[in-house]
Amino acid sequence: MQFVVDAPNGKTWFRLETEMEAARESEIMRHAVEKYYRLERERASQTYQPPSKTFFEQEIGLKAHIQREMPLFLTLRDQDGVAHVTAMLPPGGKDDLATRIIIVGPANADPYPGEGDAIKALGEHFGIALERERCFPYHRND
Repeated sequence: MQFVVDAPNGKTWFRLETEMEAARESEIMRHAVEKYYRLERERASQTYQPPSKTFFEQEIGLKAHIQREMPLFLTLRDQDGVAHVTAMLPPGGKDDLATRIIIVGPANADPYPGEGDAIKALGEHFGIALERERCFPYHRND
């Protein structure tokens, strides 16, 4: 995981960088972020153009390309490492309207009531308004 930004109440946003981290996040949070991580990673890898036709040079730059092209997968953790929120933002954290932003709590619960300040801090860091209406995919009649 890579540090992204501190949030209120001693919490911190981290970027999930590997499939193993995404799998652990799915397990801890009881949702399907691992599935989406794998899907988006594969999609990004399919757009890669190798710099050379030489076999052993085929993957030079592949990892950097994938990190640039795939959405950001993030986790909000407290000081004890407990996960509270998982987010998927557009590639590079740049709002592009083509990439769906998803922010969920444990078991796909609404994280906004308890973690709204932390979500706001993440949005301010990237310059994206992360409103509940746009980012929480499971609208319920409140």
